[in-house]
Amino acid sequence: MSSPIQKLCAEGMPSLEKIDAFLAKHSVPIVEDQRVTFIFRGDLKAVFLQHFIYGLESTRPFERIEGTDLWHLEMEIPRESRVEYKLQLEHADGRRELVRDPLNEAVAHDPFGSNSVCAGAGYERPLWTLENNDTRPGTLEHRRIQSHAFGNRREVSVYLPARYRKSGRYPLLVVHDGMDYLRFSSLKTVLDNLIHRLEIPPMVVALTGSSDRLHEYADDPRHAAYIAEELVPAMEQRYSLVSHADARGLMGASFGGVAALSTAWRYQGTFGRLLLQSGSFAFTDIGVNPRGPDFDPVVRFMNEFRKDPGRPAERLFLSCGTYESLIYENRSLVPRLQQAGMSLRFVEARDGHNWENWRDRLREGLSWLFPGPLWMVYE
Repeated sequence: MSSPIQKLCAEGMPSLEKIDAFLAKHSVPIVEDQRVTFIFRGDLKAVFLQHFIYGLESTRPFERIEGTDLWHLEMEIPRESRVEYKLQLEHADGRRELVRDPLNEAVAHDPFGSNSVCAGAGYERPLWTLENNDTRPGTLEHRRIQSHAFGNRREVSVYLPARYRKSGRYPLLVVHDGMDYLRFSSLKTVLDNLIHRLEIPPMVVALTGSSDRLHEYADDPRHAAYIAEELVPAMEQRYSLVSHADARGLMGASFGGVAALSTAWRYQGTFGRLLLQSGSFAFTDIGVNPRGPDFDPVVRFMNEFRKDPGRPAERLFLSCGTYESLIYENRSLVPRLQQAGMSLRFVEARDGHNWENWRDRLREGLSWLFPGPLWMVYE
């Protein structure tokens, strides 16, 4: 089957008018089953695609159609993939800049900026991540918790479900990097919709954060003590919660996944549910840490955990993108957790290390850890 560019050039070098008509007809990038054609237009020295698919050459050159300012690159991307990318532009004077794709309106945001998004054939944003006028919205409160472990006051935002009342008893979910989950993974909208659809029970959610997450999340005993000995008791004192491990969950992505796992491991019997997404579970069997000094405390923790996982939770949901460098570590964790006797669900997706990947797995993770309205108990 001829590619779009082959069809455009079938009669020789296309005119400016023909290129204009071609771009007006197609959405960019052009997705045809497993073939994707990236397009750029501009008078430059070179154009490169910088994508975030681990295992493939991360920078791919575009080809220019001779005599025009139109550049193109074809790639094979499996169906239902979601790929974030940028374009690297090289100007005539040698200057390079990294930009979003100006012909693509699909954009994903994260704490470091934003990327263009290529949605492969068959991928659609889940409807339950979008605001629904029929859904009753929960509310957010902002609290400060005095922490003796850290010697300061910690900011915490608290999600309360619609129709929250003190006569009920609710499960508690503690979310690392909670405000980032709100901003970049639509967490509040997801919670509102899943509760409205009775796929998860009404729950109270503590949204935590850290200004020094690379240290505090890397198996820092102060962090574990803050969560288990200070935050949870403070939440139970103020809100109507089920005071049982099975009704408490910890959640986190990347380094936040390490923080959730290490906290539950240090305080076994405190949290019964874990939701870990693309955890930075670096370990080594040869005494060499290939990921750099920031990962040294993580490697020490994971090496110790792999030797003696104990039982940090009864039920655990683990997800990771197949386009991440961390897929090996996450896959290798599965048999260790299963051997420890925990009930485990592991999900892979054709996506990378990003907040929308983590957003798209929330329904499956939350509904499996906290199924339906079963946790709601009234006095």
